[in-house]
Amino acid sequence: LLLEALTLAWNGVGTGVLLATAIAAHSVALIGFGLDSMIEVLASLVVIWQLKGIPGERDHRAMRITGAAFALLAVYVLVQSARVLLDGAHPGTSALGTAWVAATVATMLLLAAGKHRTGARLGNVVLTAEARVTLIDAYLAASILLGLTLSAAFEWWWADPVAALMIVGYAAKESREAFAWQPPR
Repeated sequence: LLLEALTLAWNGVGTGVLLATAIAAHSVALIGFGLDSMIEVLASLVVIWQLKGIPGERDHRAMRITGAAFALLAVYVLVQSARVLLDGAHPGTSALGTAWVAATVATMLLLAAGKHRTGARLGNVVLTAEARVTLIDAYLAASILLGLTLSAAFEWWWADPVAALMIVGYAAKESREAFAWQPPR
């Protein structure tokens, strides 16, 4: 529960930071990652809800809620990235947003390791799955960081929406896996 509370706190603050900086910079990558942080908050709440219930009883519903949230994220970011790329809109940069994403890489790696160890020790499939989502979130943050850095350093405006497309692939994969999940027999 402590690991989930830490994830909630980080992603709760991150959602605000990322969405505010995304709006100011018109960055699809930052807004997509901000929405992903919002879904991470939802995922943590679902895991807390599941951990406080009877093991196994809430797993299926928890996975479905998480899957639906990731599906919505994939669709939104795909549409926004395509719009920016087709319009040739040049997003701005955000030092604060970029710094937050860099800090998120390290934080998510630490949280993922703790969740994986705890989930394995408890035999909790939802917490173990959430650990994988948190690890992938660290990798996603690293790819977003690369896109933001390329956009800022070389004025490659297209790097921002292309980096955001990484969110689409990640969210679609997580959504599919969540909907395909079956309780152990």
